[in-house]
Amino acid sequence: MEPKSGQLDRSNFSCSICLDLLKDPVTIPCGHSYCMNCIKDFWDGENQRSIYSCPQCRKEFKARPVLEKSVILAALVEDLKNIGLQAAPADHCYAGPEDVACDVCTGTKLKAFKSCLVCVVSYCQSHLQPHYDVPGLKTHKLMDPSKTLQENICSRHNEMMKIFCRTDQKCICYLCSMDDHKGHETVSAEAERTKKQKDLKVSRQKIQRRIQDQEKDVKLLQQEVEAINVSADKAVEDNENIFTDLIRLIQEKNSDVKQQIRSQQETEVSRVKELQKKLEQEITELKRKDAELEKLSITEDHTQFLQNYPSLSALSESTHSSSIKLCLLRYFEEVIEAVSELREKLKDILRDTWTNISVRVAQKDILMSKAELEPTCRAGFLKYSQKITLDPNTANRQLLLFDEDRSVRRAKTTMYYPKHPDRFTEWIQVLSSERLNRRCYWEVELRGGGVELAVSYNDISRVGLSSDALFGSNHKSWSLSCYKKRYTFGYNEVFTSVSGPYSSRIGVYLDQRAGILSFYSISGTMNLLHRFQTTFTRPLYAGVRVCHVGSSAEFIKLK
Repeated sequence: MEPKSGQLDRSNFSCSICLDLLKDPVTIPCGHSYCMNCIKDFWDGENQRSIYSCPQCRKEFKARPVLEKSVILAALVEDLKNIGLQAAPADHCYAGPEDVACDVCTGTKLKAFKSCLVCVVSYCQSHLQPHYDVPGLKTHKLMDPSKTLQENICSRHNEMMKIFCRTDQKCICYLCSMDDHKGHETVSAEAERTKKQKDLKVSRQKIQRRIQDQEKDVKLLQQEVEAINVSADKAVEDNENIFTDLIRLIQEKNSDVKQQIRSQQETEVSRVKELQKKLEQEITELKRKDAELEKLSITEDHTQFLQNYPSLSALSESTHSSSIKLCLLRYFEEVIEAVSELREKLKDILRDTWTNISVRVAQKDILMSKAELEPTCRAGFLKYSQKITLDPNTANRQLLLFDEDRSVRRAKTTMYYPKHPDRFTEWIQVLSSERLNRRCYWEVELRGGGVELAVSYNDISRVGLSSDALFGSNHKSWSLSCYKKRYTFGYNEVFTSVSGPYSSRIGVYLDQRAGILSFYSISGTMNLLHRFQTTFTRPLYAGVRVCHVGSSAEFIKLK
């Protein structure tokens, strides 16, 4: 009597290494069985450590066991194959909470291998086999397992949604197309997918270009960070050396002044002491003479008095001068006044110089010369030319983009564009897809009247007719209006009339680091129309506003 597969533990006939049914089964001394090739490969790997063990029980053997095919076990496995017993699936083949489960499996479900869009069912490998064998099922559309298959079923008619309504921009079933969507523009979902796949490819290319551009910018910014750090470190070092020299110089001058004062002090003290000594000698002499005069004054001999009086009464000239004292009192006060005057002058110099230093430290392009800030000829500008395309997601619905999104024209009718948070709802404006390079140049050909060229931050308002959303009427955008052969520059609701030769082609130069935005009239020669100096704080985008129906602007391909 043949055994029933449901009565057997299928894991007993599976190799614990490959998790498949045993092939050329061998039994090693510990009693466990493996495919011959599996255990050989396992031991070959362990041979590097001269260890031979059982992968299951880890029992080690002194020598590598000799492997011989188990004839009985091989025959049993072959018989079991014939009655339909399959190898026990590995644990990782069972569907977990995050996996797509086979819809046909009962009990513990296996992971789905494919989902069928026709059957709207997910299958494991075993249950998928009829789709490879049965002719009627071979034509079914298979895809990677999906949890969203039921979303392809119309909730109202319980039919597959194979049709796309372009009018309402949604998937529908064929019954919907004859009911609520009757008269609408409809195509097959496959045809719409093909069309949108092309759009998707273009979008991806744009995204990839943006990624490449931004990766380049990241590298440039990293280089700039390194350059800033190196420059700042050198500036700090030089600053330390300069101020150390300055302090040393002041200390030297301080020492010189002190030395001069002390030297003068020694000279003056010596002079005064010499004078003091003479005065003291004179005092002694005067006292002696006074004593003699006193003795003479009390003598009673008139003749002796009169004979001695002339010699004793005569006084020598005094060396004392009161002016010397006054000079000594004033001498060092004048030194202090001179040093104080020097201190005040140094304060003034440091204050004025410090203001200049602070301005230079804050200036972004301290090392750039005027020639480096802005080219002087068109060839120089062309070195910084940037390709610019317009972003359909920002375009007002009265604008028509064409010529690979490099041109824009105001249409007579409203264009169909899907809803998008970046779209200008009222002002007839559009922004570029690309973020502008830190230093770039582009040219625009104008046709018709009332076209406005702009540079704007990306966070400019998009909704309503307020000045917050209009190019040139807020602090987030700058614009040059070209209307009736006249130009007007606008920023933050301040509009300035611009004079200059009129041309249908306008060149725009931007240097974000230097804070320069310039507009040029291009007609054989370049003529500067307006230059604006400011500080740009965020990434910038090119913009166009078209005021009149039929007017257009084209971003020129520059070589």
